[in-house]
Amino acid sequence: MVSVGAIERQTMVFDEPLELSSGIKLPHWQLSYETYGVANSQMSNAVLVCHALSGSQHAAGWYVDNPKDVGWWDNFIGPGKPLDTDRFFVISSNNLGGCHGSTGPLSPHPDDGEPYGGRFPVVTVEDWVHSQKRLAERLGINRFAAVVGGSLGGMQALRWAMDYPDCLQAAVIIAAAAKLTALNIGFNDVARQAIMSDPDFCEGNYYACEKQPQGGLRLARMLAHLTYLSDAHMAARFGRERREAETAYNYDIEFQVESYLRYQGSKFSDCFDANTYLLMTRALDYFDPAASRDNNLTHALAPITAKLLLLSFSSDWRFSPKCSEEITQALLQAKKRVSYIEIESQEGHDSFLLENSDYHRAVSAFMTTLA
Repeated sequence: MVSVGAIERQTMVFDEPLELSSGIKLPHWQLSYETYGVANSQMSNAVLVCHALSGSQHAAGWYVDNPKDVGWWDNFIGPGKPLDTDRFFVISSNNLGGCHGSTGPLSPHPDDGEPYGGRFPVVTVEDWVHSQKRLAERLGINRFAAVVGGSLGGMQALRWAMDYPDCLQAAVIIAAAAKLTALNIGFNDVARQAIMSDPDFCEGNYYACEKQPQGGLRLARMLAHLTYLSDAHMAARFGRERREAETAYNYDIEFQVESYLRYQGSKFSDCFDANTYLLMTRALDYFDPAASRDNNLTHALAPITAKLLLLSFSSDWRFSPKCSEEITQALLQAKKRVSYIEIESQEGHDSFLLENSDYHRAVSAFMTTLA
C-alpha cells in the first residue's frame, strides 16, 4: 500500500477563550494537526480522525527530518486504504492536554510563562470535541463526511455525533465503550498512582525541577500495555520463553515477556509526558454520556442523525465486543442508522491499530457509501 508520504505538522492558534467542562477557561490555546489528501471546493470530503490515549496528530506519513517516525495509523490512511486519501481530505489533531504541540502541561501558563505542569486543568472528551469543532470552523469545514476513531478516539467520534449532529454525515466508532467498567477505571488509577508516587513527579511540576518521573510512567505504560493485548496473543508471541537456559533465582529479567514489557515501558517514557498521561486516563474515566440522562443511553443518543458503523474485536477484553453491542442496542432502540461488526482477531484491544483484512474491508465498504 502507498503511504501519504512526507507531511508537515501544522498549528492553529485560538485567542478566543475555551471554557472546559470543569468551568475553567483556557484564555489562549492551540491545536496541533496534520492533513492528508486534498479538500474539494466545498470541503465536503473532510474526515476527522480522533486519536486514542497515547496517540497524537501524527496519524499517517512521515516527517522529512525523521523518516522513521511513521504515523500511528499509516496502514489505515492513504491512497486505496480504508480512509482513502484519493477521495477524502483527512484531518488529525492532537488533543488538548497533549504533548505533541497542542496546549497542554508543557505549554507556558499565561500568568507566569512557566509550564502549566500540574496546574493544567483536567479535560474531558467533550472538551476535545468542542476544541475540534473550533478547528473545523477555522478550516472552513461545516460538515465532516465522517468522524473516525478507535478506543478513546471512538468515544470522541460518538460524542461528535451527539453534540454536533448536523456537522457530520457519519461516524466510525472502533473498539470503544459508552463508559468504562470499574476494572478499567481501576487500571487507570493504578497507572496514575505509579506516576504520582514517583519521587521525581514533584506534584506535576517536574519541568521546573528538571526531572522526569520516568520510572512511574514506565510502570504505567507496562501495566496498560498488558491490557491492550490478549492472553492468546501473549502466549503465541512469548509463551514461557526465557532469555537464558539457566534459572537465575533473582528478580532480573528472565522471561522474554518481561524484556518486551520493560522495553515498551522505557520507549514510551522517553517520548511521552507523564502529566498528559494523567489527563488522558482521567478523560477516559469521566466519559459517560448517559450519566446526564438518568443513565439511559438510548435517550442520550437520541440527538444523533449520522450514519454509524461500530466495530469490535473478538479478543479485546479491555473494551470487549459487549461494550460496542451496548452502544449498538441503544442506537437501534433510538431508531438510528447503525451497522455493527465483530472482527475476529487474536491481538486484543490493539487490533484497531493493526492491519486486518476483514477490518479494513468493513471500513472501506462503509466509507464508499458516503456521498
